Amino acid sequence: MSLTRRLIVCLDVREGRVVKGVQFEGLRDVGDPVELAERYERDGADEIVFLDIGATHEARATMLDLARRTAERLFIPLTIGGGIRTVDDMASALRAGADKVGVNSAAVLRPEIMTEGARRFGTQCIVASIDAKRDGSSWRVYTSGARVRTDLDAVEWARECVSRGAGEILLTSIDRDGARTGYDVELTRAVSAAVDVPVIASGGAGAAAHVRDVLVNGGADAALVAGIVHDGVATIDELKRAMREANIPVRMVA
Repeated sequence: MSLTRRLIVCLDVREGRVVKGVQFEGLRDVGDPVELAERYERDGADEIVFLDIGATHEARATMLDLARRTAERLFIPLTIGGGIRTVDDMASALRAGADKVGVNSAAVLRPEIMTEGARRFGTQCIVASIDAKRDGSSWRVYTSGARVRTDLDAVEWARECVSRGAGEILLTSIDRDGARTGYDVELTRAVSAAVDVPVIASGGAGAAAHVRDVLVNGGADAALVAGIVHDGVATIDELKRAMREANIPVRMVA
């Protein structure tokens, strides 16, 4: 029997509010994180990701409070990312109710954080978040909210993250982020072929056809959406119906 593919909703959180932009810029207020997480669970989302994009010390306390309040109400898995710099940060997020933690910049600066986290909490809790931008015929890894270019090749880095203990890859195309022109299927396929853990495709969803395309042709195990559901361009139910019509195994809400 096939494993179901997941539809994940990402909530970018800043100063306790959900915001959305294009290519990580031009942010606008979308709503309350706890209310939106609850609504998307009711609508059929398989998981929720909270991404702290204002990861200062004050924002960290706000995010942990949001995690606690959300986890009390959610039954689906919750991932928290953004500003996770140490294994103690991971512990705090998991203690607050997160099921998984995402690491990005901290993993690039010190890859051992993934190994240490996997040893302490299990690989299933460690999500390597990779922001990638096309660079000729390959993709370059960026950190610090897509502002800092590294020398890392995205496909090679994904392999290393898995070898160091990541149990999942959250792969965001910077080129497609917020543009609603479709996921970078080529990037997703390259990373999915290189690793033996689930890959979540992120960046570019504008229609149900895009979700279907990245799951069927990109080899992704899950598709992450944000703006199209925040703005009512599509509903979770519509996206999942399109997945089911394409014979993609999916969990439907009764």
